[in-house]
Amino acid sequence: MVVVMQEGASEAQIEGVVKRLVEMGMDVHRSTGVERTVLGAVGQGRPDATLIEMMDGVDEVVRISSPYKLASRTFKAEPTVVTVGDIRIGGDEVIVMAGPCSAENEQQVRSTAAAVRRAGAKILRGGAFKPRSSPYAFQGLGEEGLRLLRDAANAENLALVSEVMDISQIDLIERYCDIFQVGARNMQNFTLLRELGHRRKPVLLKRGISATIEEWLLSSEYILSGGNTDVILCERGIRTFETATRNTFDVSAIAMVKKLSHLPVVADPSHGAGRRDMVAPLARAAVAAGADGLIVEVHCDPDHALSDGAQSMFPAQFDRLMAELRIIAPAIGRSICLESAPRRGWGK
Repeated sequence: MVVVMQEGASEAQIEGVVKRLVEMGMDVHRSTGVERTVLGAVGQGRPDATLIEMMDGVDEVVRISSPYKLASRTFKAEPTVVTVGDIRIGGDEVIVMAGPCSAENEQQVRSTAAAVRRAGAKILRGGAFKPRSSPYAFQGLGEEGLRLLRDAANAENLALVSEVMDISQIDLIERYCDIFQVGARNMQNFTLLRELGHRRKPVLLKRGISATIEEWLLSSEYILSGGNTDVILCERGIRTFETATRNTFDVSAIAMVKKLSHLPVVADPSHGAGRRDMVAPLARAAVAAGADGLIVEVHCDPDHALSDGAQSMFPAQFDRLMAELRIIAPAIGRSICLESAPRRGWGK
């Protein structure tokens, strides 16, 4: 249930309601809006809504019908803005994350990071641990890859997002990255999601290969219920009967999730179709549909990439895409930075 406190309710009144809900066996999550405080009560307990409604400072009690409670607009009406340094994901600016699918060597990572930063990306993306369908495919460089990515991000004043595949990798990746990425194959790895909920770094949660929107939001609930409110959803295409493209990019999911949830949504047009020639049109469509950001694969020599070269853009293509997005974004009241402003202190 959601408990909406009266405008101007005192801290003592709020704490009194929280205490009573806990006594009823509920976990309580607090959301403080511009005008009033909202308490989300989740768990196995059976709170008496009438009793809570009669308490001092309570305006109303609303039962949430959707299975995802903390991710819903009922719990938090205002959009969540996830802050990473001076980057605001979910604000007025469309934030672009870009970089290689996998870190391969120092020259490759450094040159790609420099290229995406010049084009206007604010976050470097890159994999050090790669979940591949074939056990014989390139699996990533591990910690060495993380070090290469971190050094390149620092050199270009970029934040860094990289994928975590297993609970055993969390501490290591946390030392290097500013954002955890949970890939499509791990969207329902609930043990991993629960542990990430106890961390205080943002989590970018990709939609599962065949997941419904409800299942996707329920996965975000595992992270939110652990106390980590910095969750970013990522639409990356789903598996359908279509075989012309690697995945089917669900543009409608962006608009629907923005309606159902307060969490920011970014789009992955690279995985959306798995074809380099389709990345730009899908990215343009995603921004027009209301995406708060993009995560794009860029490689200086994609034809010789060790993973996902067919869907990776050349730097010149990415630069052109960013120029196109600067025309589209203002039409829907958004903006895209011309060039990343200097930032300091990433990875601390």
